[in-house]
Amino acid sequence: MRSIVITGAGIVSALGLGLDNTLKALKNSTSGISSIRYLDTIHRKFPVGEVKYSEDELRALLDIPNSQIVTRTALLGMTALQEAFATANINNSRLRMAFISGTTVGGMEKSERYYSDFLNNDSKNDYIAAHDCGACTEMIADHFGGFSMVSTVSTACSSAANAIMLGANLIMERKIDMAIAGGSECITKFHLNGFNTLMILDSQRCRPFDRDRAGLNLGEGAAYIVMESAESAKKRNAPVICRLSGYANTCDAYHQTASSPEGKGAYMAMRQALDAACLQPHDINYINAHGTGTQNNDLSEGTAIMRLFGEHIPPVSSTKPYTGHTTSAAGGVEAVISILSLQHGFIPANLHWQNPMEELDFTPVIQYKETPLKHVLSNSFGFGGNDSALVFSSPAQDFV
Repeated sequence: MRSIVITGAGIVSALGLGLDNTLKALKNSTSGISSIRYLDTIHRKFPVGEVKYSEDELRALLDIPNSQIVTRTALLGMTALQEAFATANINNSRLRMAFISGTTVGGMEKSERYYSDFLNNDSKNDYIAAHDCGACTEMIADHFGGFSMVSTVSTACSSAANAIMLGANLIMERKIDMAIAGGSECITKFHLNGFNTLMILDSQRCRPFDRDRAGLNLGEGAAYIVMESAESAKKRNAPVICRLSGYANTCDAYHQTASSPEGKGAYMAMRQALDAACLQPHDINYINAHGTGTQNNDLSEGTAIMRLFGEHIPPVSSTKPYTGHTTSAAGGVEAVISILSLQHGFIPANLHWQNPMEELDFTPVIQYKETPLKHVLSNSFGFGGNDSALVFSSPAQDFV
């Protein structure tokens, strides 16, 4: 099995643009959740994790003219990918690079905005082509160029994590030298109305793993990690941040939108990811939980954690109270947060938690804690029981 190393990363979320702003917010336990500012909706009572930049401001940052057709999902992705390129110091055009992005809504925010126009006078029909998920990925890739492969993964809230797995598999099979993978997603009316219909939006700031949790806060953002073989990193003389030591995806297919009560899929994903990393449960130093704050997820995930880790449950926290649930981008956003935790030796606090769940034998970490970490487990679970787990580990002395 080839060693897959991480040599760069980029992120944008409600915590701000870039790794530095994200790290600062996590260390200061500062949430990015606030009132709706940019989404045009009547449901303004729900707090969200919006990226604090308008479309025009994002265009200006990326030097994209107003005449160019581009979606907010693509703009967020471009911003994160730009940082990923910079931190990995990618300047070798001979590299076989893949770009793999997870998203579900794609350019839907434009379709929603111009739907009436589609029906009446067709002046905004260029945005029809920007609606689907793949179009947004192509926009991001075309902005930078140089990719030998571009692909989109859409598995709801596990999309970005599965994009990372696809990239890793391509490196393992020697089909590419490097994969830049993660996800991008903007908030849409479809998101807000859909989750509101499911009655799983909290009108207050979300409280994962709390007895009185009332639902999730939606978020938006983008994050990508740069993965390559250890051989490729050595040839480029690229500093290694950490390793992707294990990963797994399972699907329990219990329900269209709910996880199984006993967390069967979550357990299998975590167990198989640890097996792939050749680790035992006691080797994990921190679990970045999916932790949405819904009744179903927190009980299901917590039950799976107890089953796998038994009496030795490592520190657990959800970072969704910082960013909101960035849905298809969550696996990328939380992968980058997990990498920052590993790199800088800390565990983010599970914000807003107050009351323990009677069904669980553990409580989340509620205060920022500095501690050395060697192995971090990051969970991302999607509708339909599509469950994914990633294990990030400190770089070994000889990482080839």
